[in-house]
Amino acid sequence: MLQILDLRFRYGKRGPLVLDGVDLSLSDGEIGVLMGRNGAGKTTLFKSILGIEKPCGGQILFDGRDLLSMTRRERARIVAYVPQDIQFGDLSVFDTVLAGRMSYFGLKAGREDESAVERILADMDLEAFATRNVAELSGGERQKIAIARALAQEPKLLVFDEPTGNLDIANEQLIVREARRLAKEKGIGILTSLHDINQAIDLGDRFFFLKEGKVRYAGGPELISESVLQDIFEADVRIAEIEGKRIVINGGFYEE
Repeated sequence: MLQILDLRFRYGKRGPLVLDGVDLSLSDGEIGVLMGRNGAGKTTLFKSILGIEKPCGGQILFDGRDLLSMTRRERARIVAYVPQDIQFGDLSVFDTVLAGRMSYFGLKAGREDESAVERILADMDLEAFATRNVAELSGGERQKIAIARALAQEPKLLVFDEPTGNLDIANEQLIVREARRLAKEKGIGILTSLHDINQAIDLGDRFFFLKEGKVRYAGGPELISESVLQDIFEADVRIAEIEGKRIVINGGFYEE
């Protein structure tokens, strides 16, 4: 279980607080969606969880263990990151996923590491891609490889930064299905940022709305309302129901 308690962060010793007392909890197997306007602190929160930035106060715990005091290798066995802008070297799919095992081996991967990669590729239906160069793959395929590489770390928590931001509709749906499968079948907690509110409703179990450096609202799907969205995004939106499904509509295009 991920617990963030009174987390504070500022850039520079005298800069304003970008995170000002953030509290957040996410259980194993849950998908948490972090939402807010640009500049609300989402990226800074992710960087703090990943150990890229060091907060000036508060705690980040996983199963009661302090992530902030861990070495990079220790943290890599708990938290894995799937960025929006995926950068791969000129490697095969197998070697790319194997790179995710670096926190487990020293100078050279062993048979146990190779077996772990083989299991992951089979589990994600990527065996046919094993010898392909990653650069030759489509956007959706590359995103799946990025997830496979993260899984090679054997993490308990996956952090996704806008995982569907650069994908077409078919690949968006593919990544959403894969995220759901990992959470439910593997019991991995997933914390992701999304701009698309309707996609967030489809994906999330819990929702965290950031504003002015704080989690202003947190809860399940019932939390999402016109008043909450209007407060967070300062925009006119409406929620309609179409075929039993709640849909968020831009208020400028909505008529009673």
